[in-house]
Amino acid sequence: MVDEPLPENVNQVVERRKTIADPPGYELPLLLFAGFRSLIDKLHAELAEQGHPDVRPAHGFAMQAIGAEGATASDLGRRLGVSKQAAGKTIDRLLSLGYAERADDPADARRKLIRLTPHGFDALARSAAIFDELRAEWARAIGPDRLRDLESALRTLIPPGSIRLDAAGWLSGA
Repeated sequence: MVDEPLPENVNQVVERRKTIADPPGYELPLLLFAGFRSLIDKLHAELAEQGHPDVRPAHGFAMQAIGAEGATASDLGRRLGVSKQAAGKTIDRLLSLGYAERADDPADARRKLIRLTPHGFDALARSAAIFDELRAEWARAIGPDRLRDLESALRTLIPPGSIRLDAAGWLSGA
């Protein structure tokens, strides 16, 4: 015979977990994602204040993937983990906002490169400076040693080469 749970303790599994010293495993990815989201949201609020109100997270990933040398639409799609068509839509948006431009590829006249404009480079430079300030905020909040320990621990846990720009494709399941 199974003992009936007490009415005030209907979810005994959850209640039992509360007595365990370590938090539940699902909390770790949520905390990591919330930290990421917090940084990205603050970055974009500050970018808007600094003259880049239309930049979205996907644009930042795309501009990083375009890089200083430029990229074709196919290259961009591969780097972001999205289809060429999805990359094309992002490119069109970056072009319309003035962050990128089309240029002839000096290595192959049949191809067009997408290159960042001075406006695009400015957005990336401002992003880098803002990220430095956000990191400094975290260091003030938890202490510089704890922040360095956190970063070191994450570097230990994350396999080499696994930091990629294809977060948009990964999050969408593409």
